[in-house]
Amino acid sequence: MDAMEISASALTAERTRMNLISSNIANANSTRTPEGGPYRRKDAVFSTMLDKANANMSGGVEVVDVIEDQSPPRLQYDPSHPDADTKGYVAYPNVNVVEEMADMIAATRAYEANVTAAKASMDMEMKALSIGSK
Repeated sequence: MDAMEISASALTAERTRMNLISSNIANANSTRTPEGGPYRRKDAVFSTMLDKANANMSGGVEVVDVIEDQSPPRLQYDPSHPDADTKGYVAYPNVNVVEEMADMIAATRAYEANVTAAKASMDMEMKALSIGSK
């Protein structure tokens, strides 16, 4: 894979990660889901893609799975809430907004780094073309 394809694969993977983080933040207080129970935090699992031309070299990154966090929900006492159990506790999602924001910053920086790498690769290719045409 050339540098542009590697950067493009990373951009796609980081976009998926940012979408999941956004979903986690948006659902931080969702106590009901179609499956029942509170929303469960989701996270992307990345894997190295092998370059098909050279099986020994890494060729980029891909999202191979989206997993749900299996940690228990956060219980909060609120007997007036419609989703409260018999003891008055409501199960809230296992989403920590501060951690999600830190993950969002890391994903944004990784995305920006890959945009920079893609731009540098494109600039080098353009310079090579201009050298060859002289």
